[in-house]
Amino acid sequence: MSTPSPTKRKLPQHDDDDPKPDDVSEPETKAPSLDIVKGKDTIIQESNTNKDNNTNTNKENNTNKENNANKEHNANKENNATSADIPPSLPPSSATIMGCRSVDNFNKLNKIEEGTYGVVYRARDKDTGEIVALKKLKMDREREGFPMTSLREIKILMTYKHPNIVDVREVVVGNNLNSIFIVMEFVEHDIKALMEEMKGPFSTAELKTLLRHLLEATAYLHDNWVIHRDLKTSNLLYNNRGMLKVADFGLAREYGSPLKPYTHNVVTLWYRAPELLLGQKKYTPAIDMWSIGCIFAELISKEALLPGRSELDQIDKIFKLLGTANDKIWPGFSQLPNAKKVNFATQPYNNLRHKFPHISDSAFDLLNKLLTYDPAKRLTAAEALNHSYFRESPPPKDPALMPTWPSVHEGGPRKKRRPSLDEEMQRERDIAESRNEEERFMDSRDRGYGTSSSKPFVLK
Repeated sequence: MSTPSPTKRKLPQHDDDDPKPDDVSEPETKAPSLDIVKGKDTIIQESNTNKDNNTNTNKENNTNKENNANKEHNANKENNATSADIPPSLPPSSATIMGCRSVDNFNKLNKIEEGTYGVVYRARDKDTGEIVALKKLKMDREREGFPMTSLREIKILMTYKHPNIVDVREVVVGNNLNSIFIVMEFVEHDIKALMEEMKGPFSTAELKTLLRHLLEATAYLHDNWVIHRDLKTSNLLYNNRGMLKVADFGLAREYGSPLKPYTHNVVTLWYRAPELLLGQKKYTPAIDMWSIGCIFAELISKEALLPGRSELDQIDKIFKLLGTANDKIWPGFSQLPNAKKVNFATQPYNNLRHKFPHISDSAFDLLNKLLTYDPAKRLTAAEALNHSYFRESPPPKDPALMPTWPSVHEGGPRKKRRPSLDEEMQRERDIAESRNEEERFMDSRDRGYGTSSSKPFVLK
């Protein structure tokens, strides 16, 4: 069933621009110092003393003795707090994380996967017996403290809760400041790996359920002024209760109005919107909707829609599939930073229908509107949820009736298929071709190609 969209929250305060994906500005939080606590106790004690003094002199003397004893007791407690309560392996500055549970409260069962920013384990909570995902952050990559991508991910996931967004439970710590873990709900599969193991594609009813879950999560994020900025099939999890969960919020960020310039080096290349490829820095949640269009096509065919090898190859693949963009269908296209550098060969035809001849007219209409060049005309998540595609037969399948598969994570890390010799040779050719293409582009730009007085660099 559709999750009702909450009231759109108040516009967030603008933070600083993010010149790189990992940049984030967060308010500094400080734990209350022991001196503050002592001062509060002293004030209370002095107030009590004044009341006693109003009674009689003998009581004042007794109160002074009691206060001195209390002060000595509080001082001893302070000394103990700084030396005994904090483990020897943690420096005194780590008092701000002492409210977190220890990772020793979990039994690690097996490693699930290892990525750029962390290692994920399947673990069991000793207190509850619940199976969770335990993500250890790679702190050795950071020179300035806590990883910004992880800080951003934790902040958003702890703030915004939705049935189709992976749930972060807590942050736990090990024996030192370089041992920090995020505790998340354990989800059995990711859509990318699942499709690689499936013999055939999802049925139309199953596909509608998955797409609806994705759109509901995205609509919730956009209603709350959050852009995900890295939607792709490997970041979509699927549990054995038929629920899709959006994960990996390392590049997500809050945005506001009016728009501010942000880095355009976001979103995995195959799912990156054309405005990002062409250097647009003031972008909208429409970049997530382009990614959803690519995901929709991938769910239909079980293969990536636009598997580019470089940014230049990616935009070329887009134009060959959907036709070359121009100012008529995308106002302001020619003024985008990277559109000024390259003259693309004209391809006037949209070939999307030829690539998906078997899907219904309604499915094609939805796909085509998600892959619209002009971000202002691209469907929003709320509009996509109301599309006729979800009302035509067959209807979306009830999550309780969705298929299930055994989790490969329960037996250890997923085994990667070894590529064949032909695949390895093709990959080497692709890398070489991509390198040559980039060199041609850089050479043409250095010589001033693309100006009115010289021959433009043309992608064929």
